[in-house]
Amino acid sequence: MVAAVGVTGGVLGVVALTAQSAAPPALPPGPNELGGSVSTVTGADAGAPAGAEEFPDARPLPAESPAAVPEIDPGWLDRVSDGTGIPRRALQAYAAAQLRLLEEQPECQVSWPTLAAIGEVESRHGTYAGGELARDGTTTVRVIGIPLDGTRGTAAIRDTDGGRLDGDPEWDRAVGPMQFIPTTWEIWGTSADGGEPDPHDIDDAALSAARYLCADNRVLTTSQGWWAAVLAYNRSEEYGQRVLAIAADYVDAIS
Repeated sequence: MVAAVGVTGGVLGVVALTAQSAAPPALPPGPNELGGSVSTVTGADAGAPAGAEEFPDARPLPAESPAAVPEIDPGWLDRVSDGTGIPRRALQAYAAAQLRLLEEQPECQVSWPTLAAIGEVESRHGTYAGGELARDGTTTVRVIGIPLDGTRGTAAIRDTDGGRLDGDPEWDRAVGPMQFIPTTWEIWGTSADGGEPDPHDIDDAALSAARYLCADNRVLTTSQGWWAAVLAYNRSEEYGQRVLAIAADYVDAIS
C-alpha cells in the first residue's frame, strides 16, 4: 500500500513505499526540443514582464537576480494557454521556472510540460479549492491538503511549522499549488523574486518544484532521470503515469 496525502493523494517526501516502474513509453520533450521550448523576446521587445498585458502587476525577476533569464513571449503564453487549457498565469510560472533552471542547471533539462502536469495533478494549477491565481501569482483561496495524522493512508507527521504555512498547529499538511509539506518547503522553498519564499505563490512553488525534480543530478530527458524525479515527488507509479499522460496531452495540444 502506498501512503496517500494532500489534495491528490501524494506529496513531496511523505509517501512510505516505492512502486517499481517500467520506463515511460515517451518522455515530455526537453526545453530545447519541439513542444518543450519556451518562446522568449529579446532586445526592443523585452523589458515588460511576460503577461504584463493581462497581469500588469505580475512580478519580473529583479535585475540583480543571479539568473537573468529572458522574458517570455506573451504571444507564446496566449497560444499555449489557449491550446492546453493551462491558466495563463500558471503557465507563466512553469515557463519561467524552466528558463531559470536552464541557467542554473542546464544539464537537468526540466521543461514546462512536466511542471504543468504536476501542477494539474496536485491542485489543478492552484484552483482546486475554488479560487484562482491572482496577478501576483498567489492563490486567492489557499490550497491545503488533509492533515497528515496517520489516517486515510497518510504518514503521521506532527506539526513542524507552528501552523504558519498550513494553518494546522497539530499536524503538517501539504500546501500550495505544487503541494509541498512544510518540512520539504523548509529545504527546497525558493523565492522567484528575491523575497520570502511562499508555497502559496505559483512562481515560488514552480521554481522550487523544478529544483526538487533536478536534485541528485537527474537528467529529465532520460527515462531513468525523469522517472526518478517524478517518483521522488510522489512514489506511486500510477501518479507518474498520470503526470506523463497529462504532459503528453499538453504537448499534443500545441503540436
